[in-house]
Amino acid sequence: MHKKTGLFFGTFNPIHIGHLIIANHLAEFSDLEEIWLVVTPHNPHKKKKTLLDNNQRLEMVYRACEDYPKLQPSNIEFSLPQPNYTVNTLAHLQEKFPERQFCLIMGEDNLKGLPKWKNYEVLLENYEIYVYPRISEETNTEDLAKHPRIHMIDAPIIEISATHIRNSIKAGKNVRPLLPNKVWEYLDEMNFYR
Repeated sequence: MHKKTGLFFGTFNPIHIGHLIIANHLAEFSDLEEIWLVVTPHNPHKKKKTLLDNNQRLEMVYRACEDYPKLQPSNIEFSLPQPNYTVNTLAHLQEKFPERQFCLIMGEDNLKGLPKWKNYEVLLENYEIYVYPRISEETNTEDLAKHPRIHMIDAPIIEISATHIRNSIKAGKNVRPLLPNKVWEYLDEMNFYR
């Protein structure tokens, strides 16, 4: 039996409790046995001042996952040529870990844009996609939601934004409840986003 592994991609800048709630919900209440939180590397063509270094973001994900054995940090995309596409990452992972069955995790807002993804038919043909709900004005995902490989998951709706967290820290606000404790301690100690 292949170990069903969900891939949850993100810049995780920073990882917050919203990410953890969704990842843990999928690990506990779906047939996914393990969730890998895949840290998306800095795109060299985009100068984003607010994006922390790859390894600092990976460190935060590592600290956030420490107490959750079913959640694992992953830096797999750091070694892939940029700009990278999800379809390439999946092919690379499948080759590296043939004993696992990889599935994609995405928010409902991303599902709407799926047809614009590179080789999205290949993705749909070969991988299952687990979709968690988002609040959004206009989601017309009915057609895709009916696809046999797409699973709509009844996870809690969490609307916490990493941008809001960064801006709040910069403004000297206390956002500690929005972050896993170990992540908050690391951010505080490193003076990130100030």
